[in-house]
Amino acid sequence: MSYIATTPQQRAEMLAVCGATSVDQLFSDIPVGVRPKSFDIPTGKSELELLSYFSSLAGKNYSHLINFVGGGFYDHFIPSAIDAIVSRSEFYTAYTPYQPELSQGTLQAIYEYQSDICRLTGLDISNASLYDGGTALYEACQMAIHATGRRKIIVDGGVNPIYRKMLHSYSVNLSIEIVEIPVSHGQSDRAKIYSTLDDSTAAFIVQNPNFFGVIDDHSDIVEKCHSKGILVVQSVYPIALSLLKTPAEQGVDIATGDGQSLGLPLSFGGPYLGFMAAKKELARKMPGRMVARTVDTKGQQGFVLSLQAREQHIRREKATSNICSNQALCALRAHIYMSLMGKEGLRSTAQLCVDKAHYTIEKLNAIPCVKVMDSSPTFNEFTVRLPIDASEAVGRMIDRGFAAGFPLGRYYPGMENYLLVAVTEKRTKHEIGLYAAMLEEVICQ
Repeated sequence: MSYIATTPQQRAEMLAVCGATSVDQLFSDIPVGVRPKSFDIPTGKSELELLSYFSSLAGKNYSHLINFVGGGFYDHFIPSAIDAIVSRSEFYTAYTPYQPELSQGTLQAIYEYQSDICRLTGLDISNASLYDGGTALYEACQMAIHATGRRKIIVDGGVNPIYRKMLHSYSVNLSIEIVEIPVSHGQSDRAKIYSTLDDSTAAFIVQNPNFFGVIDDHSDIVEKCHSKGILVVQSVYPIALSLLKTPAEQGVDIATGDGQSLGLPLSFGGPYLGFMAAKKELARKMPGRMVARTVDTKGQQGFVLSLQAREQHIRREKATSNICSNQALCALRAHIYMSLMGKEGLRSTAQLCVDKAHYTIEKLNAIPCVKVMDSSPTFNEFTVRLPIDASEAVGRMIDRGFAAGFPLGRYYPGMENYLLVAVTEKRTKHEIGLYAAMLEEVICQ
């Protein structure tokens, strides 16, 4: 950002326009206790000195911890080509494509991204402009409510607790009933789910793999829901979709998720990308924007916004959502990642995650005081029971250079000794061995 200094004369002229005689008088309405303590700015530095200073500051933000934390956000490898491509000015300066004739590049990028999401989920249509996995899940609930005219949402307890918290927060002032079903042995409890479904239910929400890392086939639940006119929303982990049964293969109506694992850095929590795909009959209920490919009067290929669900786009009271921020840059990163990786690259990454997770399970099972919860199949995350509070174990492991996992007691009362461990393709055999050795040292004393 450019900085232009002002002379004393210029400052005096600006104060005069404001009707003040001094800077202190200009800010006199601000209580003394909350005013800046000092404007004693350090003297100027040379470019070399400035770069060195800010590099040292930026270095404080870099985590040297070896990461075994998941819970919806994962430490995947990001090819260097992604930063090189999205750093081009025509990409990172692109904003909402209101005028298609001037925004063909942005529109095509969104179209290609939507196509990727459709291929990944197997569903018919996808959109752009969702913030993250949690807001995408809420928007899917609204889609189901608008499509069915019902007001009850049933949520499986294996859905990410952060997402469930967001659902409650977004709907607290709305006449929406949210019912949560506890999980059983890591998988969805069919008996409890079926006993809760009724004619007032708009949607059933499930996650695969769920928050405990457990893989499940929800085809039977989908069939049961459809028999009662209930839509099924499935929150998914995009990397896992390259190996698992897709939402479409299970009959799911709407699939949502967080695109962070598709080439977006963790970055202290964002910005991330929410994605959504659905069956084509739900297109008119979908929020955000949908880009389509067409031809102009000369028969040349072109791209247009075929769906804009906001109220200012002539929708008025028929608007499905007021989502307005265009996440196109994050969507572009996801598209570039999937394009660079390709089908086989995504499968290879997913398989590495599975294999390394299983190797980690073997190492942790060898620790006498650790119990790996293995009653259900898992992808790259799994739960372990420790002899001490998991939060305490995590604190001890940080001192040894490891982010050991996610303490489940934070969201699941009674599970204070349980730790959720995630393993990605980035974790090496050496790191996994050290992790197991350090964990045994801090908890088996």
